[in-house]
Amino acid sequence: MSNTSHKDTIEFAGDYNLTNVVLHNHEGEGLTPDKKGHDIKQLVRELNIYESIYQQAVTGSVVITDTTNLIGNLPIQGTETLSFKVSTPGANEQNHIIDATQKSGHPFHVYKIANKKQLKDGMLTYTLHFASREFMRNMRTRVSKAYSGRFDQIVASIFGDPNYLDSRKQLNFQKTRNQDKIVIPNLHPFNAISMCSSRALADDSKSTGYHFYETTKGFHFRSFESLLITSAQQPRKAKQVFRYVPMNINEPNDENLPDTSESSPLKGNKKIMFDLQSVESYKFINNIHDTALNTLMGTYGHRVLTHNLYNKSYNIADYDYHAYYDDTFHADGKNNPAVVNTPVDYDNNSLGQYPDSRLSVQATSQFLHDSDTGMFGTNIEDDGITEAARISQLNQITNGATLQLTVKGQSYLEAGDVIEFQLLWVDHTNKQGNPDPQYAGRYVITKIRHRITGDDYRMVLQCTKDSVFKKYASQNLRSYPNSASRDSAVFQDINQYDDIATTGAKKGFPYGL
Repeated sequence: MSNTSHKDTIEFAGDYNLTNVVLHNHEGEGLTPDKKGHDIKQLVRELNIYESIYQQAVTGSVVITDTTNLIGNLPIQGTETLSFKVSTPGANEQNHIIDATQKSGHPFHVYKIANKKQLKDGMLTYTLHFASREFMRNMRTRVSKAYSGRFDQIVASIFGDPNYLDSRKQLNFQKTRNQDKIVIPNLHPFNAISMCSSRALADDSKSTGYHFYETTKGFHFRSFESLLITSAQQPRKAKQVFRYVPMNINEPNDENLPDTSESSPLKGNKKIMFDLQSVESYKFINNIHDTALNTLMGTYGHRVLTHNLYNKSYNIADYDYHAYYDDTFHADGKNNPAVVNTPVDYDNNSLGQYPDSRLSVQATSQFLHDSDTGMFGTNIEDDGITEAARISQLNQITNGATLQLTVKGQSYLEAGDVIEFQLLWVDHTNKQGNPDPQYAGRYVITKIRHRITGDDYRMVLQCTKDSVFKKYASQNLRSYPNSASRDSAVFQDINQYDDIATTGAKKGFPYGL
């Protein structure tokens, strides 16, 4: 890698600052005891950093071409630390930088050596896999303890406890409205926190279920809805606006260049800003309209039977996607669901009116810890519908429209940020450049791959949305629009076909049809 300077002004889209990539052996030293690490930047061919709202720790890899037998002389065995700092020039605030230096106190920990092979005499190549300290700490400790209080407080206790995760990083949390007494049964810290995440209810909304994840800027414990709106229930501003411009389209002149996003930390040369917003390529990994999968997963209709172990009773709760859709905020706001509330079969029911699509049985009980509450620490009668809502809201994210974008590197973006994708409607009659009514609009970044090679910094973003850009015209249909050729099924005894053939009747005659 040839980038060596620290610049305060960005020179081109994909520009970055990276001064050193320092590898420290198991004693915190370099090739000699007097050196506090060894700078391997000139040996690095590719640096990757991965973050995701579905991943509880940041991971990465570095591809090395070794001509000095560093792997033997340092030596490298999988217990080293790796420190570096990556930033986009002009984005100078701490929360705009990927800071894994020793000074920050958060270097990455090497845990695996892979793909080692000899290219030629005196030259090796191999890949070092690394992760945040908490990734390794989680594997080495277990939580076996009883807790009482709000779920965000329980998670914070596990997060900072010296006997458990013992993290020294920032935890960004959203308060929960529910509290309970729980016993963590000898689980790794991440699993213990996942146990809390599945039962957490947002303090300021009807959102159910939280995400616990790490980005390059810190840890988060929050609902998906909180990524979309502020505590004042206002939509969060998009961190960046991306647009796809085909290669055969002339670039706009300076006067016609669009403005940058209000939330972007970079201001200045409009041409560079335009290039940062331009999407090199995009594709949809997952289609929001897989109604078969979402039906089976309980996204639209779900019946939950809760069995109360305390008083030997049971309760039935039926979830309807459209009935509960506006209870929470979605990527493009409210009242614009991914599928419309119109009849889909002859019984004139909509997708959400089939609760038997998924059936769940959930055991619950009150007074487990001297409290008259259920599994969520709330009224036990609400356990069924709360569990169904949690599953549906999670499915809407994981099985929603999933977009993959390849863009120029921007170190200030992190998993969980809102972006806007200005996708044009692909129609030869679209002379005005109208946006795609379904797939344009706001997305949440769920995964990022930061990829640095030589003088090039690129990012692969995976983004999701749980709604459509423009509301469908439902036409207020109340009856199934298709007509049937008959009022009921027709039944045919196959033996009568045999009788017709035996008696010499006209073969192939469709008896009874």
